[in-house]
Amino acid sequence: MSILRIPAVLAETGYRSHASIYTAMKAGLFTAAVKLSERSVGWPSDEVQAINAARIAGQTDDQIRALVTRLHAKRTELVTA
Repeated sequence: MSILRIPAVLAETGYRSHASIYTAMKAGLFTAAVKLSERSVGWPSDEVQAINAARIAGQTDDQIRALVTRLHAKRTELVTA
């Protein structure tokens, strides 16, 4: 797994702007960013790939929200394990 910065996330997802990513995050359709430093964030590549696969598979927004919830839970498990 790697951490993707915003240009790579935009390229991977097809979103046109960073505002689109943050709008999707607010709507629960994209995972929260991981803070890398005081002024930079990124997203785990496996989470971006999982969301892309769900979109390609034609999942509904509600299904993607559930996926995002599971991905966030998995992050927590990795830290506490």
